[in-house]
Amino acid sequence: MRAVITVVGKDKVGICAKTSTLCAEHNVNISAVSQNIFDDLFCMVMLVETDGLDIPFGDFADILAKEGRDMGLDIHAMHEDIFNAMHKI
Repeated sequence: MRAVITVVGKDKVGICAKTSTLCAEHNVNISAVSQNIFDDLFCMVMLVETDGLDIPFGDFADILAKEGRDMGLDIHAMHEDIFNAMHKI
């Protein structure tokens, strides 16, 4: 199964590293990444494969969100199906 992870916040060193490390620690494969920096605002979207996830998806999403809060960022993870349903016309 695939999921979408979004990261938004003030740009600082280590955002990509921390997010990708958390994915690796829980056996989540990063399929695609898009990121931009607008002035000092960092924005990243990751498409990930969660078939090998070693904990429930909700727990993984909570870990990402907590790490985001600790770094002053908004990190959100959602199943691809939910993402697609939210963006259907």
